[in-house]
Amino acid sequence: MGACRLGHDGRVEIVKRPGRPAGVRRLLYRLPVWLYRARLGWLLGHRFVLINHIGRTSGRVRQVVVEVAEHDRVSGAVAVVSGFGPGSDWYRNLLAHPGASIQLGARVISVRAVPVPPDQAAEVMVDYARRHRRAARSLSRFMGFAVDGSDEDYRAVGRQVPVLRLEPD
Repeated sequence: MGACRLGHDGRVEIVKRPGRPAGVRRLLYRLPVWLYRARLGWLLGHRFVLINHIGRTSGRVRQVVVEVAEHDRVSGAVAVVSGFGPGSDWYRNLLAHPGASIQLGARVISVRAVPVPPDQAAEVMVDYARRHRRAARSLSRFMGFAVDGSDEDYRAVGRQVPVLRLEPD
């Protein structure tokens, strides 16, 4: 699977995107889910959210913990980025069945997943990068993008990655 590298000249080149986690790596990625199941999700604060969603083919309840890219304190909506791209199971599940619930800190909220258009996703990434410089650079690198730290680079990343807004019902 490929991802994009943003050159200083504004051109985009394809680089390797990380594969789906397997083995020990998958176990480590699932660790935050177990924290939430043990009622310790509050330890992760408001930077991470547990999403309870329905499998698109199985119809079974699935869970994933992802980082919150944006939190609208007025509406309660959160925006999340699919770091493994549009092929991520949780992302595809939410597109197929947008009704879900999230646990943010100790609160459980019923939500509806809404895809964010690329231009708005670009601004979500810029805002995230301004608040969390190191994390944004690492996340971008993880997703297969080389960024120089400029707002324009993060806008370009935001236009390339899938972003969902989880809006309270």
